[in-house]
Amino acid sequence: MRKLVYYIAVTLDGRIAGPGGEYDFFPAGDEQQRAAYSAWANTLYPETVPTAYRAAIGLTDAPNRQFDTVVMGYGTYRDPLGQGITSPYAHLRQYVVSSTLDPDVDPAVTVAPGDPLALVRDLKREKDTGLHVWLCGGGKLAGALLPEIDELVVKHYPVVAGAGIPAFDGTFDPTVFDVAERTAFPHGVTLTRLTRR
Repeated sequence: MRKLVYYIAVTLDGRIAGPGGEYDFFPAGDEQQRAAYSAWANTLYPETVPTAYRAAIGLTDAPNRQFDTVVMGYGTYRDPLGQGITSPYAHLRQYVVSSTLDPDVDPAVTVAPGDPLALVRDLKREKDTGLHVWLCGGGKLAGALLPEIDELVVKHYPVVAGAGIPAFDGTFDPTVFDVAERTAFPHGVTLTRLTRR
């Protein structure tokens, strides 16, 4: 069965963005550290690079390795939309969970105004091609979809935000995941892959 994977960057205090949705405060290290980390991440997760940036880093024709579908909340979609980008991940099937977004925003984007759990359950039941569903954000959607999240890929950055959007914004529901692998990088980022117990 296909998996729902929440692949996300997180601060030490569990924030995926600042109060205004900003994420430019995540420390990236020096030029060499940035390049090494990006090369590593882009090799494993090339499809998580937005379409507009793929050519500049040599990923134009890179095949999808992990995901063929992305699901995001309106808060996550709002950033590219504000830049005039209506199809941020044109190399994936795109779903935006929103009850307020115009359903005709882009022919390559499916606006899902209904129950996100039902949507994800339908996507997970599709024929297993070896590629999974990427939960791109945000925190409210992750909180709602927690019962269906099979795997977490968490990039912990060595910074405290103090306030902002939590990785999970939902009800109290302790859910245990097991660490499957962990990789540390020289600029202080730790990438941890966890699977649902």
